[in-house]
Amino acid sequence: MKLATRCVHLGAHNDPYGSISPPLYQTATFRQTTAAEVGEYDYTRSGNPTRTLLQQQLAALEGGGYACTFASGMAAISAVTRLVKSDEEIIAGDDLYGGTVRLLENLRQRQRIRVSYVDTSDPEAFKAALTPQTRLVLIETPSNPLFRITDIRKVARATREAGAILAVDNSMLSPIFQQPLLLGAHIVIHSATKFLCGHGDVIAGAVVTNDADLHKQIAFTANAEGAGLSPFDCWLALRGLKTLALRVERQSETAAKVAQFLKLHPQVSRVYYPRFPEQGTYDTHRGQATGDGAVISFTTGDAELSARIVESTQLFEIAVSFGSVGSTISLPRHMSHDSIPPSLRDRLGPPLDLVRVSVGIEDADDLIDDLDRAFSNAGAFEGALSLYKNN
Repeated sequence: MKLATRCVHLGAHNDPYGSISPPLYQTATFRQTTAAEVGEYDYTRSGNPTRTLLQQQLAALEGGGYACTFASGMAAISAVTRLVKSDEEIIAGDDLYGGTVRLLENLRQRQRIRVSYVDTSDPEAFKAALTPQTRLVLIETPSNPLFRITDIRKVARATREAGAILAVDNSMLSPIFQQPLLLGAHIVIHSATKFLCGHGDVIAGAVVTNDADLHKQIAFTANAEGAGLSPFDCWLALRGLKTLALRVERQSETAAKVAQFLKLHPQVSRVYYPRFPEQGTYDTHRGQATGDGAVISFTTGDAELSARIVESTQLFEIAVSFGSVGSTISLPRHMSHDSIPPSLRDRLGPPLDLVRVSVGIEDADDLIDDLDRAFSNAGAFEGALSLYKNN
């Protein structure tokens, strides 16, 4: 089946009444038949039918054999880092979500785990960074928020040759546009809060793999540390997945129009979006992904102007996160990436004037009109909308 069909048609959920929508097993414990034997489920921390169905669905969408769902994307990333022992190394991309950097720095300081930040979009620089101590490679592609594109196939090959594990955060594109496991990655990570759930009402994370041993270790962490996703949130996530393909395809189509408007705006110095060839990695992205996603970043050259633009929008809500049906706008340096430790902020933090927008399912013309008004109200160039329409 095509992915859009898979999103709608869930696996068998064994409901004796034949419900079309899977039931919610909102229970902490399960009745056992005897005092000495444990059934398939006994305690929701360890397993729940609603969670099992979600995990099966996510694994199928990513082309994986196993999945674990977590209470947040950061809980999912944390579980993956548990694969690394003291005196081993993590190589991380140098344009990651701020919370990820904060977690890695905590590991470096408290658990004697070495962390190296590398521009993984440069295959040679990445190969040169690998050492015998490298245990885990953690990347985003496209990265957040500067949209660096890493060649997953090349990095996966080099990682395997080094005997390490490649984990790809696929939150920006979702499995509808990119499936890293099929490109050689060992693990795919999601902040399911974003496109997978897609309605801004669930915090969730997921880890998908084809490796039974890796899955066993990650599942142990989820159970032992109590980090599994609650049944109700699993049920909401299942509901969100049904419209995943429909949503992200519409959002990406609209985002392309918004990105073109921004690219033509005289007061925008640069637009970060995979569609534009001048970023130098267009062919790499096109070779591993079928879409560009719904998140765009841009700079104006003036941090104060960028702040005024963000504060002047009406349809774009000022908010962290991305991927919801409603459009949002933010200044990553002060919001999603503010958690980067001060010692690394100049190197790993986004520019002060960088604006990030997440395009929802609203009408493209309305969103472009909203941005055009925001630029005008912020004291920027007027008339950009006519430039867009004439091109």
